[in-house]
Amino acid sequence: MSKTMKLIIAEKPDQGVTLASIFKMKKHQGYIEIFPNEVFPKGAYVTWAVGHLCQLSAPEKYDSQWKKWSLSTLPIIPSQFEYEVTRDKAKQFNVIKKLLANPSLTEVIHAGDAGREGELIIRNILRLTKSGLPMKRLWISSLTPKAIKEGFLSLLNESDTRNLYYEAYTRACADWVVGMNASRLYTLLLQQQGFSDVFSVGRVQTPTLALIVKRELEIQGFVSEPFWEVQAKFSIDGKKYVGKWEKDGESRIKTKELAEKIAAFCEKKAAEVVDVQAEKKEFHPPMFYNLSALQAETNRRFKFPPKKTLDVLQKLYQKGIVSYPRSDSRHVTKGEGEMFPVILNKIAGLDEYKAFFPLPNSSLLNNKRYVDDKKVSDHYAIIPTEQVPNPNKLSPDEYILYDLIVKSLIAAHYEKAVTEYTSVITLVDGRASFQSKGKVQLEEGWRKVIPPFDKDKEPTLPSLQVGEKGTVQKSEVKESKTQPPKRYTEGQLITLMKTAGKHIEDKELEKVLMSTEGLGTEATRAGIITMLSDRKYIDIKKNLVYATPKAKILICAIGSEILASPEMTAKWEQRLKDISEGTASPKQFMEQTNKMVFHLIDVSVKNAGEWIFEEEDKNNFIPAKSKFRRPTQLGQCKYCDGQVVDKGNFYGCSNYSKNKCNFNISKKILGHAITQKVVKQLLKDNITDIIEGFSNKDKTFSAKLSWDEQERKIKFVFPHS
Repeated sequence: MSKTMKLIIAEKPDQGVTLASIFKMKKHQGYIEIFPNEVFPKGAYVTWAVGHLCQLSAPEKYDSQWKKWSLSTLPIIPSQFEYEVTRDKAKQFNVIKKLLANPSLTEVIHAGDAGREGELIIRNILRLTKSGLPMKRLWISSLTPKAIKEGFLSLLNESDTRNLYYEAYTRACADWVVGMNASRLYTLLLQQQGFSDVFSVGRVQTPTLALIVKRELEIQGFVSEPFWEVQAKFSIDGKKYVGKWEKDGESRIKTKELAEKIAAFCEKKAAEVVDVQAEKKEFHPPMFYNLSALQAETNRRFKFPPKKTLDVLQKLYQKGIVSYPRSDSRHVTKGEGEMFPVILNKIAGLDEYKAFFPLPNSSLLNNKRYVDDKKVSDHYAIIPTEQVPNPNKLSPDEYILYDLIVKSLIAAHYEKAVTEYTSVITLVDGRASFQSKGKVQLEEGWRKVIPPFDKDKEPTLPSLQVGEKGTVQKSEVKESKTQPPKRYTEGQLITLMKTAGKHIEDKELEKVLMSTEGLGTEATRAGIITMLSDRKYIDIKKNLVYATPKAKILICAIGSEILASPEMTAKWEQRLKDISEGTASPKQFMEQTNKMVFHLIDVSVKNAGEWIFEEEDKNNFIPAKSKFRRPTQLGQCKYCDGQVVDKGNFYGCSNYSKNKCNFNISKKILGHAITQKVVKQLLKDNITDIIEGFSNKDKTFSAKLSWDEQERKIKFVFPHS
């Protein structure tokens, strides 16, 4: 072997293969040999990690006393953090160690993903192998042959990314300290209160969970109220349209009687157009995608879980057809902007996109909305590369993502879309005022490429002039009820994590979150949601996120401690960002973290006796140890001597398995959730208090539920009867 050989270490096996594929090479077990070429005159070796080859050591590695979970041993704070090889990845670690020991090596090229996580993964390996070789850094945003070659010809120095490594290392240690201590603390304190489960607590997962629980409690506490609206169908000079009665900008009427009075008054009366307002609105083409924007979009349009979007995107990146997926930027650099005509020229040749060419604007170079070097930190936005694939060779999911990314680039070269919004006031019999809204698309612009996805709620209105007269053909009353806040979708949760600033009153902190990472980073948000689901804190049904009783119990226990606040995460992320920019000290950051953990332990142990949990959450809590909780008995079965218990989707008799007793009560009756409290009352007294908010067709009503012994079934009892 000749002197001056170089070892390239990639983050994942397929990445290593892609980096080597542009040279003549030979594959070996766990590494690839690159033969001499113009970039590596003496040849090189390529090897790889398999994600995190090393992990922070477990508490008992520092002190055997720390193995047992006990309040008396908290806090667990090592004086010096240590990494160790992850057990199931030792084989690949040894391949790298052996290659590094080769005396012919003169340099290591760190080729991990160009981000903080990649920085940490490869540098940890070099630390554990005690390699003293000089290091250079490959920093590229796409895996096309052109980008790989240019990247190897313009390597960064080790010192250029050293602060990023300090940030990633500090982040990992701080997360370890918070996770180890807070998880043990709350698990042990909640066990004392009868909740036998492991309560995992974390610096990012817990404030995210707090946002979900907050919304869950808003929904639970919401009291729905009925209201009525009056709608009229007009015929004006043969032109037909619909309007809604309103007074002083309010269309909701408190009582049915008043609504019916207004409707009766308007029936068949004369009507006149008294005001027509038209307003033009211009819409710029959307910005390019960063990871969270793309995750939110695929979730909204295709119900993709954010994790799936990242996984599919990673495949497209490995194939070299889109740029780096974990980007948080929505802009590109001038260099990329200059490449657009080449990329678009190839895309124009695909049947799927021919109709959008030629483009209205041939260049974006002077358009700061898209091309702005100042707004690109580590990576530019997610865009297609010059390596344009045959769309038929992509899997259906890959095609969905590729198509969105391609269309975002094409749309950026189109003009703005212009829509005219019209508002018409029609006066009935000189007294009752009705408003009608509509819109007309004046200029299609970029919507030719990306048509509106949301169902258009506003109809188009006929052309109307002030002074035109006609009649009310029909007026009718519509009954509705006020709606509780909606649960978050997974996509909205990603956006919410990114802009956790929306939940912060302090304007300065809001700016901090907007300019940094919100909760978590682009790369970790999808994983946090998956983790909350795996740990049984949330249920995701039909793309909606529900907080479980376990989540409500934990967040109730944490209360107003900074662990449940996005505010803390904002300050935290700002400090970490400062470390990566070389303006803050990792040591000081860890001291602050340790201080916070001491405070948390002290306060929580003192306050635990005062924690009060909702009865319903206590009853519905499922301990981890047993899959089956002993269900709360809600009362005597009406058919046999069994007990009625919560069976998950309904309430049923505990004797079902014994004697097939099929007595049951639904958890939802005419749209209203039936709680355990209601079931207890019904079984004990044969009748409940008045329950508001049943809805049948378009009507909402209140009634009591009663057990009819004769007919052996549940019936409604109306208050007036």
